[in-house]
Amino acid sequence: MSSDVYFYAIGGGYQDQVGLGIATIDKYMRMFGFGKETGVPMSGEEFGTVPDPEWKANMFDGERWFLGNTYHTAIGQYGFQVTVMQLVRSTAAIANDGMLITPVIEAGQNGLHTNVAVSSSNLEVVREGMRLAVTEGLAQALAVPGVRAAAKTGTAEVGARKESINSLVVGFFPYESPKYAFAVVMERAKAGTPQGAPAVMGEVLRFIVSERPEMVK
Repeated sequence: MSSDVYFYAIGGGYQDQVGLGIATIDKYMRMFGFGKETGVPMSGEEFGTVPDPEWKANMFDGERWFLGNTYHTAIGQYGFQVTVMQLVRSTAAIANDGMLITPVIEAGQNGLHTNVAVSSSNLEVVREGMRLAVTEGLAQALAVPGVRAAAKTGTAEVGARKESINSLVVGFFPYESPKYAFAVVMERAKAGTPQGAPAVMGEVLRFIVSERPEMVK
């Protein structure tokens, strides 16, 4: 299940659990390509935002950083802003055991890459969790016969009264030997809707299995 309090404890700490802290969260987010351009050869790319004490001071007239800000940042809220390209690029780095690739859009080109300084064993734990999200968690809409996918869902609340949501899902397939990473965002759905990005990606996977079976082999 998706549990905010788990990420609160990991990010900011709770009782005997020592949290990563905002400096370490910031470090790893930037290692995985957030808060900066991906290098995709298209104009107008946004950087996004990884909130930290300096960002808060600049945005809110010198206000200091609180532990609650770390908790909210740990679940991707507060001032966090990311692009779809950043999401799919970071997901690919998890799938391919730590290569953060510069995106290319021309057939036959290979993107340059850097290695993310995270151990293979830790990345494997993340991949296993993403697979479990599909088999028994919140991403079961991607449990499509004929392809073994791994995924992570997300929900961004939108509006002053949280009346809408942006539904997200990221992931990769085939699970055992990943070839493709994906990120899907469905914007401004009605809050509480049972349908969203996972359902859409499930339909995409069904199409691939039926019409492009070579992609899942």
